[in-house]
This record gives sequence, C-alpha cells and structure tokens, in this order.
Amino acid sequence: MRSADARGLSRPGMLAVLAVSAGLVGCAAVPLSMPESAPAAAAPVATTSATPAAPAPVASAAVVPTAPASPAPATAPVAAPPAAAESPVDPAAQRAFDDARRALRAGRAADAERAFRSMAQAWPELAGPHANLGVIWRDAGKLPESSAALEKAVKLSPRQPLYWNQLGITHRHAGRFAKAREAYERALELDANYAAALLNLAILHDLYLGDGPRALELYQRYALLAPGESANVNKWIADLRNRKPAAGGAPQAVAARKEAP
Repeated sequence: MRSADARGLSRPGMLAVLAVSAGLVGCAAVPLSMPESAPAAAAPVATTSATPAAPAPVASAAVVPTAPASPAPATAPVAAPPAAAESPVDPAAQRAFDDARRALRAGRAADAERAFRSMAQAWPELAGPHANLGVIWRDAGKLPESSAALEKAVKLSPRQPLYWNQLGITHRHAGRFAKAREAYERALELDANYAAALLNLAILHDLYLGDGPRALELYQRYALLAPGESANVNKWIADLRNRKPAAGGAPQAVAARKEAP
C-alpha cells in the first residue's frame, strides 16, 4: 500500500528546511512561519514563504525547495532562494529549530518532539513547530493530535503548500478522504508544480476514491513533472489503463503503490 508524506517548517520571509530523519522514515523538519492572511483563491506562491498580512508545503535553517518535490524521501536539506522580502529570524528560534531538526534527523523523535513543543510555546506565531509536531505525531499513530497541530499550522501560514500537503496526508491516514482531497488540492492551488501533492492526490483518487480517470490524469501530469522519478508511476498508469472490473463489479486488485514523501 502506498503512503505519501512531504514535510516542512516556514515563516514569511524566513529560510526553511526539508530534511528527513534517518530514524523516522518520512519524518522531516518543515519551515518556520509567521501568521499570514488568507491568499487569493488561486494565486500560486513560493514554497518557502509569504509576505505578512498587511503580508505555507513545510521545512528551516536550510530552506524548503521551490522545485517539485521528489517522491523519494529527502536525506539532506535542500536550498532554495529566499523570498523577495525577508523578515529577520529570531536567532534563538533559529538555534532551537536547528537543534530540533538535528534530533529528528538522528532518529531521536522524543527529543525532537520536546524541542518543537517548547518552540510552539515560546514562539506561538510560528507555524513550523506545529507542522513538525503534526508529522511526528502522525508517524507515532496519534492522528487526532497530528490533525490539530497541522490545522494550527495552516491557520498560521495558509499560503504554505507543504503544510496543506502534510494535512492531507494526516486526513488520508485517518480515513477522511474528502478532506484529504481538499488539502491536496489547496496545496496545488498554491503551487501547481508541487509534485508530491500531485502524486498524493493521484493515489488518493486511485486507491481511496475509486476515480480511475482522474487518477490517470494526475499520474500523467506527475510523470511529466518528475520524469526521473516516474518509473513506478508509469507502471501504475499502465495498470489503470488495463484495469477491468472483476466479477460482481468489484475492482481488480491493484499493484502496490508508494506515495511521495
């Protein structure tokens, strides 16, 4: 069965990082973020930041990538250009985030959780700590806590697509497929070339919503966006094209899928 995950911490005008923990597969630091006003319905934004309200996907000391995310989990921070107008980062917050990120990447989930909890209390305006707690709690099977933390992150930083993608993943794990679809679609409204969200939405339509034509369209878009990562997706496309209803109208068993991190 596929499982899709993409992570990040952010703050308008702040640097961000996307780094997957070696000990927690799929668990990554997401960007530090300040509260933002809701964006115009379909205005795409950079994945790293947005301007404050009078003016987010997720990452911090290094930065969130603006290019389409690869379906393979990241093993190191990916640098991206900062936003046009940057706000200074509180050095203490940056240090705390760096420490939490190192703990997460080293597989010390409990230490990382304590650090992000402390950050959420000390800097409640930052979305990143909430987003990272949501990822940690989801990986620990604490779906209600994960949902609450990620809802807080998207409220504080509504223009961060990584956060919406992470929220979609948690909704999907919890069986809230309609909400997962809304979250993935929101991420793609903000960044139409966000490959991880595109693949996750395709898998959702394929395996959970039973909409083969829509899944096929999304898989094909993903294959064009990430040709170097689409070998398995091309197999899924062939599987969908050849799939026929089994006796009694039930769908045939489908090949295993692996969602994007």
